[in-house]
Amino acid sequence: MDGGVLSQEEINALLNDSGGGDEVSSDDGDNTLSDEERDAIGEIANISMGTAATTLFSLVNRKVEISTPVVSVATWEDVIENYAKPCVFIRIGYTVGLDGSNILVLKENDVKIITDLMMGGDGTNTDGELGELHLSAISEAMNQMMGSSATSLSSMLNKMIDISPPTADVVDLQTTSDGSEIDSFLRGKFVRITFKMEIGDLVDSTIMQLYPFSFARDMYNSIAKNMEIDIAGDEAAVSAAEAPKQEAAAPQQAPQGQPMMQQPMMGQPMMGQPMMGYPDMSMMYQQPVNVQQAQFQPLMMGDFNPIQQQENIDLIMDVPLEVTVELGRTSKSIKEILEFSPGTIIELNKIAGESIDVLVNGKYVAKGEVVVLEENFGIRITDIIKEQPK
Repeated sequence: MDGGVLSQEEINALLNDSGGGDEVSSDDGDNTLSDEERDAIGEIANISMGTAATTLFSLVNRKVEISTPVVSVATWEDVIENYAKPCVFIRIGYTVGLDGSNILVLKENDVKIITDLMMGGDGTNTDGELGELHLSAISEAMNQMMGSSATSLSSMLNKMIDISPPTADVVDLQTTSDGSEIDSFLRGKFVRITFKMEIGDLVDSTIMQLYPFSFARDMYNSIAKNMEIDIAGDEAAVSAAEAPKQEAAAPQQAPQGQPMMQQPMMGQPMMGQPMMGYPDMSMMYQQPVNVQQAQFQPLMMGDFNPIQQQENIDLIMDVPLEVTVELGRTSKSIKEILEFSPGTIIELNKIAGESIDVLVNGKYVAKGEVVVLEENFGIRITDIIKEQPK
């Protein structure tokens, strides 16, 4: 800055750092994001990372929270400024539905904690440098996370989305001065989406997703096209629904020699159109309906059909019933029952020679007397009980 005047490069740097909602531009007219593009990309990223967070929860068995994304246009210098330590760059390539790839940037310590949790640890074993084990574990985690994210994108963009297995690399940003060593789109300006990620009380950090402009616009165009189709479909459905109403509301010309129907008087509602502030009174104008009370023929004894009743009973003739003959009853205390022994006599509530009770499925139905049939006891029915004793 010379004499209090900012250069164009300094102005652009301030705009990039602000991360505001205004359109960000550069000398290249293609490296811009309109407010509509920024909002759409942010919504896509929000839904995708929300699904990915659910998947990560199942992998680490810890509560995972990812904040609402912040979309901005950034340069490689902006990435270096936010990630001073060695970090992990994870490339996610899209093979179906979208053309291109994006890069997810995680901090070194975050990768160590996630890896330790995936291996059954408590997330505190973070000593040592990142190795192949850490990179393989985080690649598998990203494969499952971004796979579920691709499923959400498929529903959102209304087309099949699929990814290739992610690849992870450790990058020392202090020694990497040009992002083109990682990917060519990092040489200039690109779309940066920033999230805040929390995993239990172990991780409270920031992650970034880097998109080339072509990939970001591909997603935006897909969702914009999908919205146009939905809007067109809704308008067609509304038009189809309104057509019968318009035909019904269209005035009909009366044939010659017949008077036109009188228009409703002021203060009266039109047919099918309730007045403002009044209930729908269209029912008052419908044609009267002839309603008669239902009448039934009286049920006469002569209508009884014993043959039909016999057929109904025949359906249950084979149902087995339990018949019990009860000689009598009595009540005893637990002490008296415990004193039972061979030869003990129990006095019942029946008088000697009195009829015994016959029960069918526990229901009292008859009285009888005991007989002996070829060395077996039997019962001779003496009385049928028509009314149950109270």
